[in-house]
Amino acid sequence: MSHGFELEARAAELPALPRAGALGVAMRALAALNRHTVIVSALAILGAAAVLTGSVVTRYFFKVPTDWQDEAAVFLMVGATFLTAAQVQAQRGHVAIAALASILPPRVNRARALVADLVSLLFCTFFTWKSWALLHEAVVDGQTSSSSWGPPMWIPYSLMTVGMTLLTLQLVLQVLHRLAPEGATE
Repeated sequence: MSHGFELEARAAELPALPRAGALGVAMRALAALNRHTVIVSALAILGAAAVLTGSVVTRYFFKVPTDWQDEAAVFLMVGATFLTAAQVQAQRGHVAIAALASILPPRVNRARALVADLVSLLFCTFFTWKSWALLHEAVVDGQTSSSSWGPPMWIPYSLMTVGMTLLTLQLVLQVLHRLAPEGATE
C-alpha cells in the first residue's frame, strides 16, 4: 500500500518512457493527459469539499435545507477517482504485493508483473466496455437519478467511462512496452 512518501523511490524502479516510435509517442501523450486529469481531479476534490462545507454552513447558519449537495459531491468524487486511475497505474500506485516482488529473481518478477498487467488489462477492458454500455443506455434512455434534484446519470457515467478508457489504454501501453524487445523503444 502506498502512503506517498515512497513514490520517489518507486519512480526510479519504473521503466523509462520510450523516446521513439509510435509507442513512445502514445505513452508520452497519455502521460501528458494524465498530468492534466490529476489537476482536474484535484479541483474536483476541492469542489466537493466546498460544496459540502457550503451545505453545512447554509443549513446551520441560515436554516436552509439543500438536497443536491451530497449527489454533486459524489459526482465530483467519482470523477476524481476514475480520472486519476490511469495516472496511478502509470506510477504503479495501485495495491500490489511488494513482498513477493522483493524475493523473486528479476526474470521471474518481470513475468509476474506481465501476468498481473495482462489480468488487470482483461478486467479493465471488460469494465470499460460495460461503462460505455451504461453511458449509452443513460444517454439514450435519458436516465436521471432518483433524488429530488434529479441530475442526468450520463454525468457520472461519462466520468467513469473516460477514466476506465484511460486506465485500459495505460495498461495496453504498459503491456506493449513490457513486450517490446530491449532497445526497440529507445
